[in-house]
Amino acid sequence: MKATRLASALAAAALGLASFAALADVPAPRDVPYQGTLKIKVDATDVARRIFRVHEVIPAQPGPLTLLYPQWLPGNHSPNGTIDKMAGLMVKANGQVLPWTRDPLNVYAFHVDVPQGASGVEVEFQFLSSQDQRQGRVVMTPEMLNLQWNSVTLYPAGYFARQINTEASVKLPAGWQAGTALEVASKDGDTLNFKPINYDDLVDSPIYAGKYFKRIDLDPGAKAPVHMSIVADDMKYLEIKPEQIKPFRDLVQQMYKMYGAHHYDHYDFLVSLSDKMSGNGLEHHRSSEDGTSADFFTEWKKNALARDLFSHEFNHSWDGKYRRGADLATPNFNVPMSDTLLWVYEGQTQFWGQVMAARSGLWDADQAHDMWAFTAAAYDRGRPGLASFRNVQDTTNDPIIAQRRPLPYRNYQGSEDYYSAGQMIWLDVDGQLRELSGGKKSIDDFGRAFFGMENGKWDVNTYTFEDVVKTLNDIAPYDWAKYLRTRLDGHGPLTGGIESHGWKLVYTDKPSDAVKAIEARRHSVDLTYSLGVSIGKGGSISDVLWDGPAFKAGLSPSMTVIAVNGRDYDADALKEAVTASAKDRNQPVELLVKNFDEYKTIRIDYHDGLKYPHLVRDTRKPDTLTTLLKAR
Repeated sequence: MKATRLASALAAAALGLASFAALADVPAPRDVPYQGTLKIKVDATDVARRIFRVHEVIPAQPGPLTLLYPQWLPGNHSPNGTIDKMAGLMVKANGQVLPWTRDPLNVYAFHVDVPQGASGVEVEFQFLSSQDQRQGRVVMTPEMLNLQWNSVTLYPAGYFARQINTEASVKLPAGWQAGTALEVASKDGDTLNFKPINYDDLVDSPIYAGKYFKRIDLDPGAKAPVHMSIVADDMKYLEIKPEQIKPFRDLVQQMYKMYGAHHYDHYDFLVSLSDKMSGNGLEHHRSSEDGTSADFFTEWKKNALARDLFSHEFNHSWDGKYRRGADLATPNFNVPMSDTLLWVYEGQTQFWGQVMAARSGLWDADQAHDMWAFTAAAYDRGRPGLASFRNVQDTTNDPIIAQRRPLPYRNYQGSEDYYSAGQMIWLDVDGQLRELSGGKKSIDDFGRAFFGMENGKWDVNTYTFEDVVKTLNDIAPYDWAKYLRTRLDGHGPLTGGIESHGWKLVYTDKPSDAVKAIEARRHSVDLTYSLGVSIGKGGSISDVLWDGPAFKAGLSPSMTVIAVNGRDYDADALKEAVTASAKDRNQPVELLVKNFDEYKTIRIDYHDGLKYPHLVRDTRKPDTLTTLLKAR
């Protein structure tokens, strides 16, 4: 800031915060039509250098104009717009370059004066996407790209996003094919010109494009088509067997049977099979971004536990996109969101993601049980912070607090627990509905009543906590407000839903197939419920259970395990050491660890053996978990 600007700011501060706030001079969004059409051209051909080049024509009246780069991103629930990767901004009008000023109190806002006689401005800039994962998610490789419109557009302040009309186009590398919810108006060589759409829905309609492409119809003959558009690192990864497609087709039908309605005119699963482009899962109204490993289909059994990504993101079309917490439904992408209802948006979607994975056949019964046990254990013994100083409701602030940055003690601090803790709460709700109704009502009734209206509509239908409570009361009268608030605001374990469904959570010395698969996928060993530590590749400690045996002995996530009981570290040697310590109570588990440049020996006085979570039947109660997971 220049000296004169700083002096003015300080003077303004002396007059009061209201005056100082004028520096962040961004027009508030109004629900009125934007005059004109925002025209956007993106050149996405520079995949070698991972650069998107943008040209926009933005209609505007002479005088002050504020352009916004999207900051608060739907599905991210946080202010993490990728403005750090925007470069080369040039604004012109009447053939002349116009000076622009970034707002010092709102760095996503750019101020410019439109000269007399001009009907708008032309904007050019580059989106310099990540070169490697240290800089963020990689969205361009030599074989594929993921274009998210929030990264490659500026838009005029002062309007609701849905009131801004757009015409967008993208130039792809020669011969590439694309999947998107956008409808193509015309094709000019390798340039796709899309039909007009409002800016809100444009941002909600990303593109996956690639050299190796396959499109699969998941609901043949349907009035509202559902497709899977797949890009891959190599053609060999597109060898997909009919029996692998069947559960995805069944997923569509299971969703329809439960909800009784859908909220799109067509839907696309946008799938990347890649070990180069970063994986992701992001929901949209008429599509989803589903990034998996390259061998997702060709190593089908190995990747079983990743399959619920698809049921989770698909469910968001109902829960999160169509029905959305009122404090998340903001008028544009630069108005702050409030995340208080994410335990519904993400928590119930996490619940249905796993239930529908079972109902559709993406998971078999054993895989589903293993995953429920894995999740339940976290909220039985694996989240000491939630048992003491935090609660589930407070974790809905995590997208803003941490923005998914790594945490020193994740198990103690908590990190977006509204997902899986919310899943456990909704399992509990299902058990309570069944008990109150004598088995006549279930969570399916809530799903249909709350999300299954207005078939085919895909605008936003907001809700509040009171709406959730009312719908539950309409199904089975009860003090649902107290019931939910006790679980959201309290500090007890969240395993009641397991018990009410006729199962028990137990711990044995044998890892489930799910734990084995998770360890293989993460190149880790998970001893959370025994030693109280998780160790990644090369002995790097990823987490230490707060106040667990390893923590009390002095272990921390900053360390690397070099040796176990005097021998080179490996995962099997560590498990053998834990088993040996259970047989001889005088023998601790001895670890040589490196902490910065220091080496020291830590002895963990633990003698209760390996412990892994499992579900076993409680024959004193009906088995309603099997009923819940059964295909309709």
